[in-house]
Amino acid sequence: MLHAPTRPRATRLPTLLALCALALLAPAAAAAQAGAAADKPREEPPFSAYKGVRIGMTADEARKLLGSPTEKDDKQDVYAFDEQESCEVYYDAAKKVSAVKVTFLGGKATAPTARAVLGDEPQANQDGSVYKLVRFPKAGFWVSYTRTSSDAPMTIIAIQKIQQ
Repeated sequence: MLHAPTRPRATRLPTLLALCALALLAPAAAAAQAGAAADKPREEPPFSAYKGVRIGMTADEARKLLGSPTEKDDKQDVYAFDEQESCEVYYDAAKKVSAVKVTFLGGKATAPTARAVLGDEPQANQDGSVYKLVRFPKAGFWVSYTRTSSDAPMTIIAIQKIQQ
């Protein structure tokens, strides 16, 4: 009869203890790494353009992407795509996009989630509403997400150039 070689009990115990310690420490290490990643500011926002319109592009480029505005001005264009989705594009003195505000009414299914806009899910207020603004200095603008609380919420997403 053949027997597999076994380690003496004295050498198995430290190995077993080391494996148990690793198993206990692995979740803590993963949580610490996740926490560090969450604390690290993002350089690029997940949501940096609306229908291709970005901060810094010209008014002509924005109008080409969005079509004819409902209201047109040197400083602001208003677009009403339908009864539930509208957009305002703001221009600086150089006629470049300095801010974009998009409004979704009635919980329209096409309204992006906070996670899609900000990269994480902000804590809801007691009434169920949500608001969070995140600055992206390297990108040169901030992004905010607002959602009212109701059966048919209004969601507002804003992107605005950071003023120097």
